[in-house]
Amino acid sequence: MQRTTLALALAVALATVPLDALAQDARDAEIAALKQQLADLAAKVQALEERSDAQSEVNVEQAKANEALADVAALKKLVNDTKISGRMYYNASNIEDSSKGVKTDKSGFAFDIKRFYVGIDHAFDEKWSMNLTTDFQYASAISSTEFYLKKAYVQYKASDAFVLRAGAADLPWVPFAETWNGYRWIEPTIADRLKFATSAEWGLHAGGKVAGGAVDYAAAVVNGNGYKNPGRSKGVDFEGRLAWSPTESTVLAIGGYTGTLGKEKETVDARHNAERLDFMAAYASGNTRVGLQYFQARNWNNVLTAATDKASGYSLWGSVGLTDGGITLFGRYDRTDLSETLDPSLRDVYYNLGVEWPVMKGIKLATVFKHTDQSNDAKTRDLETNEVGVWGEFRF
Repeated sequence: MQRTTLALALAVALATVPLDALAQDARDAEIAALKQQLADLAAKVQALEERSDAQSEVNVEQAKANEALADVAALKKLVNDTKISGRMYYNASNIEDSSKGVKTDKSGFAFDIKRFYVGIDHAFDEKWSMNLTTDFQYASAISSTEFYLKKAYVQYKASDAFVLRAGAADLPWVPFAETWNGYRWIEPTIADRLKFATSAEWGLHAGGKVAGGAVDYAAAVVNGNGYKNPGRSKGVDFEGRLAWSPTESTVLAIGGYTGTLGKEKETVDARHNAERLDFMAAYASGNTRVGLQYFQARNWNNVLTAATDKASGYSLWGSVGLTDGGITLFGRYDRTDLSETLDPSLRDVYYNLGVEWPVMKGIKLATVFKHTDQSNDAKTRDLETNEVGVWGEFRF
């Protein structure tokens, strides 16, 4: 009886509950569940964003680190591919200089920096490179200093057999002869000393070694004014050299030059070409050297004159090591007929004798005596110079 009464009461209670209320409660539950799902999703998105931001910061820091490493690698490559070198020729000496037996103001004691080169070489890759070499000198004889470019060129090296340079670069003859002579820091080679040649020039230069390095050639098409003056000329000059080395210690070389030395302009006609023929035979092994150089120059100082002239001369040199430590005895003798047509008796005689000793790597000194005599039979020119002192070379 009690159970029947309870069932009837429950039925009556349910009958009194609105259906809309039940539906609303179901919707509220669903909305609450959706809100919870959205909250959970937002939390997950937030977590993902935080992780993404953290990863972005890591990526940024890594990118910065990679950029820094790239900068370091670029700097390292620049340093490794760039070489800086230097050479200085200097001396402290006493000169007795006279003209027609009377001492001149060139006499006396002085310290001279004959040359100070600073060179920068940079390799872009295995074939392309460039060079910039500055040249400074102080000459007490003319009481002046000079600073200019000695070399400035871009180089393309196809192989050892063919190297092309554009700009101011070494000419074929003088630097090659200096290598075999070995004592440029004491005195330039004969043609360069007497201003019948120069060591560098603006233009297009080609050279290389063939036949396993036994044959060495060089050619240059240049302005003709010399490296101190890159000015224009009406035409171009040519210098070339061909050398053969039967052994690593010996060489036979021939060279030549032809052109107007930059003196022919659009409004100035040249009367003659300046021409020079060069020959050299040399031996060099360690401190032992012996060599002969000969040159003949036609109209070198007469490009614009009606008169013609010729000069020729030879240079003999030798050196021998005295000790295992590098102390070396060296000497040289030059004789030149300066004007075989216009003044046949005009001659230049030069000789030096010295002892070289190394101080340390890159530094060497020498005690040297030099004599120069330039005169003709008529004594219209009678110049004599005796110089003694200490010469030095510094390299890095």
